Amino acid sequence: MFTNIVTANGTLNDRCILRRENIYQGANGRFVERFFIDASKSYIFKPLTNNTQLGKEVWIFENVLAELPLKYPKILSYSVQNKLNNNWIILEDLGTITHTFDSNIALELAALMAKWHSLPAERFSIKQLKGPKPPIEEMANHILQNKEKVFTIFRLHNVSERLGNIIFSAFTSKPFSAVKVLCHGDLHQGNFGYAGDKTVVLDWEHCHLNTPFWDLYHLIDISHPDFTKPNNHTLRNMILDCYCEESQISAPDREKFKQEYYLFSAVFSVWMMMLIQSDLDHQGAKWTPEQLLRQLKETVRNLVECAEEII
Repeated sequence: MFTNIVTANGTLNDRCILRRENIYQGANGRFVERFFIDASKSYIFKPLTNNTQLGKEVWIFENVLAELPLKYPKILSYSVQNKLNNNWIILEDLGTITHTFDSNIALELAALMAKWHSLPAERFSIKQLKGPKPPIEEMANHILQNKEKVFTIFRLHNVSERLGNIIFSAFTSKPFSAVKVLCHGDLHQGNFGYAGDKTVVLDWEHCHLNTPFWDLYHLIDISHPDFTKPNNHTLRNMILDCYCEESQISAPDREKFKQEYYLFSAVFSVWMMMLIQSDLDHQGAKWTPEQLLRQLKETVRNLVECAEEII
């Protein structure tokens, strides 16, 4: 069906399609596109540019997603030949996806997340699955090694020294959970949304084994320069309660689970603050200073809220 649609160098063949339109631009400048083979048939073309992750999205599609009660675009054709910059996937077109964040989609995703986290981790331990960011332990070490710089950034953004000391004291005295589950890996707002009346989850190529707090943080507290999350302090606890309920975490263990989450979120948010501040200082990011400042403000807000909850 897709014979000759893609050229040998991994780009769409204009001679074999009716028209094409850009959806979004990746970090390397290449576009994910919608293309039409006739007036009514459209598909999504996704160039694969992360060579460390080649084949991972196809593997997840073939070995994991079919077991889960969620909506995602099906992979219809692909080429993953380990050749530089000419790998691609063609996916079904689910139509326009609205990347919103509200209590309905957040709670639905928390319940779905509990299901993919419940898949036996030993099934995936032999697969070289890798996330897009360093593990939380590396983030914590980086923060420890740059404590003075961290407190300088705190002062810039009115994070109190008291809260800073709480965070540093907590993550140096409380080890992070060693429990590992299968995580989506990159569940920021751009990777989920509504297609019509259906909730969809996109871009599983960063799926890997990690603590359950990894996906929870991306759903609840990670900030993104392209998307704004509402300031809803009570929603965080609603999501955590929903996840605990779906994961059958008992009432006595629930408070401990939440405490681990608050610490994880605070540490991750400090790491994000350093990253965003660096982008602002060097002005080499793909986003505008206005976008980065809004993202930083949101990160600080989430950091303060979670740090205040740490006992």
